[in-house]
Amino acid sequence: MRAALIAGQLRPGIVYSAPTLGEMFGVSATPVREAILDLVREGLVEVQRNKGFRVTDLSEEQLDEFAQVRLMLEVPTMGLVASLARDSAVAANLEGLRPGAEGIVRAAAASDLVRFIELDTEFHAHFLSLAGNSEVVRIVRDLRNRSRLYGLDAVARAGILGRNAEEHSEMIDLALSGDREKLEALVARHIGHVRNLWAGVADKS
Repeated sequence: MRAALIAGQLRPGIVYSAPTLGEMFGVSATPVREAILDLVREGLVEVQRNKGFRVTDLSEEQLDEFAQVRLMLEVPTMGLVASLARDSAVAANLEGLRPGAEGIVRAAAASDLVRFIELDTEFHAHFLSLAGNSEVVRIVRDLRNRSRLYGLDAVARAGILGRNAEEHSEMIDLALSGDREKLEALVARHIGHVRNLWAGVADKS
């Protein structure tokens, strides 16, 4: 449900019921209600008494602020991982991210947006964790969970999502080579694409 919300498949202004979502996800209404309570605690949805719930709305300014904070945190932190990649344990963990990176590419090719969001979030969280700062990981997860990628559907149809997906393998390669400068530039560009995804703009840069 969280991934569907981030991908823009659940929209603000529409009231959703647990049974309806249960049908959508192929489960009973009970686990959906439990999931909704978690999302309410996170401020992602609001309960509509005797009706269901609706997704909380966010302004473009808020979404831009999320991207700005991600740039401040993720660019230097992932750059630090490149500096640490001489350590064999860090290098092994970076190599361990390859299946996830390949899964992101497959999800993009299949236009499986929920799976794309799930794998993309885990990839970035695990990459960031290699710098050893759990607070950065927690904050970035929270920012990603609160974001909305309303244009993701259009971008997937335009074939642009695949390029974004392929950048994950490039991040691994640059980190393993110890090229902090190029990795930071790639991460900044990668996060910069997010604003265009919100707007449904096919950014080809």
